[in-house]
Amino acid sequence: MTSSLVLEQLERLPVSPGVYLMKDAAGNIIYVGKAANLRSRVRSYFGTGQKLSPKLERLVSHVSDLDFFVTSSEPEALILELNLIKRHHPRYNVRLKDDKTFPYLKIDINQDWPRVYVTRRLEENGGRYFGPFTSAKSVRQTLTVIKEIFPFRSCSKTITGTDSRACLDYHIHRCLAPCTGAVTRDEYAEVIRQIILFLEGKQEVVIQELERKMRKAALALDFEKAALLRDRIQAVRRVIEGQKIVAKIRGEQDVIAFVQDKAQAYVQVFFIRSGRLVGRESFILEGTHSEEPPQIMTSFIKQFYNSAPHIPPLLLLQYPLEDKVTIKGWLEGKRGTKVRIQVPLRGSKKQLVDTVAENACQGLEQLKIKQLAAPQVLEAALAELKRELHLPRLPSRMEGYDISNIQGKAAVGSMVVFENGKPKPSHYRRFRIKTVPGIDDYAMLHEVLSRRFKRLSGATNTWAILPDLILIDGGRGQLNAALSAMNKAGVDSVPVASLAKENEEVFTPHATEPIILPRRSPGLQLLQRLRDEAHRFAISYHQRIRSQESTASVLDTISGIGPKRKRALLRQFGSVNSIQKASEEELAATKGMTKGLAKKVKEYL
Repeated sequence: MTSSLVLEQLERLPVSPGVYLMKDAAGNIIYVGKAANLRSRVRSYFGTGQKLSPKLERLVSHVSDLDFFVTSSEPEALILELNLIKRHHPRYNVRLKDDKTFPYLKIDINQDWPRVYVTRRLEENGGRYFGPFTSAKSVRQTLTVIKEIFPFRSCSKTITGTDSRACLDYHIHRCLAPCTGAVTRDEYAEVIRQIILFLEGKQEVVIQELERKMRKAALALDFEKAALLRDRIQAVRRVIEGQKIVAKIRGEQDVIAFVQDKAQAYVQVFFIRSGRLVGRESFILEGTHSEEPPQIMTSFIKQFYNSAPHIPPLLLLQYPLEDKVTIKGWLEGKRGTKVRIQVPLRGSKKQLVDTVAENACQGLEQLKIKQLAAPQVLEAALAELKRELHLPRLPSRMEGYDISNIQGKAAVGSMVVFENGKPKPSHYRRFRIKTVPGIDDYAMLHEVLSRRFKRLSGATNTWAILPDLILIDGGRGQLNAALSAMNKAGVDSVPVASLAKENEEVFTPHATEPIILPRRSPGLQLLQRLRDEAHRFAISYHQRIRSQESTASVLDTISGIGPKRKRALLRQFGSVNSIQKASEEELAATKGMTKGLAKKVKEYL
């Protein structure tokens, strides 16, 4: 129910562009937005018959007060919106996690003897900034790389050129020692210029200049200097080799993709310069629950480039932007020239975006593993599961089960084991479904559990270890199938639960209603990881079985190709597709093959 105060405020909103603030009953700012027309935009939240997302419905239900700022233009409103989000961290806005000032590399090019150092302050003082980086660790790694290649000063002392002794960096060729007058300002400025080119991704230009200097030094018989330049060239080439990417992309661009995980999104940014990956950074966005991908992408672009010192002429994005015209104009104003924004649908650019998206998926998975691997987090997760699932003891050993099949074909089951919250791959087991025809996940699950606990009696290996908790991937139906199998096997004392993926509800035998654990709780995250690992293990086995059956159905029907020759062909070429592409001579050269058989295989395939 909208309060009378808000209703009155809605009537008095201006039709100007600006920024609006929504507040709760305690006066906290819970949402900040911008609008080309404040009255029209804000009223759209409260109009009767409006179809709002679940997240916006929750937002509107908590709004007790409105405030706004009128601006002269929509781009000005965008900048104000970003500053207010950064200052107040409204809970219903998509926002960068830990939105402190990001670290940058800075070069004070206006000074006589510039340094290269880490800073978190962006100042309009003529310095060159490179970044932002997501952590001090990543920016320091970059600083270490350029320090190993280029001899610039890292001290902050006043340079007079009259010092009697140089520091160790000079003797190991990491500094030119301007403090002792060993180098001229022009020579030192040339090193700084090369560093800037290197950080801009123009390493080939740096190599060309270094090679020219190396040849000049060699002709002058200054072999020591020539050797130092040679080593520097080799170091730059090693960096270039590590920056090569598969996609044939030219020019300068940032490539951005993300993976959404409930209330957060993991964003990956690839920085492409001259067709090479010169760097990449990852960011966490919070408050993304119920947000559509274009909304998430738009929020990230605005917040990231609001503090980025450099904007490339091309952005390759995984999803389109909302309000693209305004954002494009804002970016062009910051860059000073045209900025293209593309969402590629095919070709090498699409391949590159897909690569970044895959990196985001892998990065999120690694982040979860690291977060959950902390001893104190695992202890809290196990204690939470014992408490919330009413277990007799800590679930030190947990077994997760899942079924994988397509239309009942090549059906398999998986069993994965976690000990003290960590995977125990040596105890994983696979099951090929033997007794269930057609599509019946419940019956398949019943078979897997029956076979698992049939191994219990008389076993002296890992089969003999009873788990403290069994987790089934699914809902109440899957749980009942598992309980039936366990009762028949006489292990009904082992605690069992199921985790339904849609709403992450936990079902247990004796509770009529599912248990809802907090979305960010370590206990739920541990269950999710166990469930997902069982699913991954089942899928990988299912794919292998299907591949084997596909191979058997093709090669086994060729007269004269028995098991030994089939294995030899697959060992030599790797797949039926590669066998098909091979020449008759290559096939005939395989162990056990003849020219006649090679011709027969080639004609058949």
